[in-house]
Amino acid sequence: MRLRSLDTAVLGRSDIDEELSRPINERLLAPFRRSLADWIGKMTPQSLQRMVETKMAMAGGMGNLSTNEFLLLWGMWAGGVILLAFGAVSFMELPLKNTAMIMLAAVMAGGLLPFMLLKRKITQRQTSIQKDLPEVLDLLTVSVEAGLAFDGALSKLAEKMKGALVDELARALQEMRIGLPKRTALQNLAQRCNVADVSLFTTSLIQADQLGVSIAKVLRIQSAGMREKRRQRVQEKAMKAPVKMLIPLVMFVFPTIFIVLLGPALIRIMTTLMDK
Repeated sequence: MRLRSLDTAVLGRSDIDEELSRPINERLLAPFRRSLADWIGKMTPQSLQRMVETKMAMAGGMGNLSTNEFLLLWGMWAGGVILLAFGAVSFMELPLKNTAMIMLAAVMAGGLLPFMLLKRKITQRQTSIQKDLPEVLDLLTVSVEAGLAFDGALSKLAEKMKGALVDELARALQEMRIGLPKRTALQNLAQRCNVADVSLFTTSLIQADQLGVSIAKVLRIQSAGMREKRRQRVQEKAMKAPVKMLIPLVMFVFPTIFIVLLGPALIRIMTTLMDK
């Protein structure tokens, strides 16, 4: 009777069916990972947590990982590499000097590789932000000069363009819409991007807002300045190109040319000398 009543109570409940339809990774592994990551976060120094959180914000995140989950994966990776290296040197019975070198390399690889990947993503994102900044400023300038407010220009920008800088500007717009002062939202934007040109742009907007200067005029000046800076960076890279091309020319191209030009002559000379 009780079993029949339980079956009747459970019958037709969509929440149970929905829960059972989810993958086992979401039902069991994800909660366990989150609880373990929270425990790691409690054991980690606050300074290291803040540093990792800042780096992940500058990188635009590492997938869907939180700060504590990144620290968890870092610890698991470092521990796994060190244990693997220890097992390898124990099995091979290497001399003490070689064992110490292998363990040192394992510690460095396990401890530094995740942060090297994080730094690489930060660099790529900063490059993308710096590259997109002139076009973003152009669209903002046109939108503001057409009569839109700065918030409306940011909203229009989010509709028309994609990219890391556009995502950060959209996030700043959301912060302003939930009540955060424009000055604070722009300062947070500059901190997340960590690009000198973006910091200059946000500082100019903050000063224009405080002094009552026309934002359209500021955007026009910033847009022209950013395009000039990009032109100068391109010229600088073009001037460095011949120096960078010198090494492959000397090492690979010139020896091949010498072989093609002087090879037949050397063979003829050697043949003549051998005939004599």
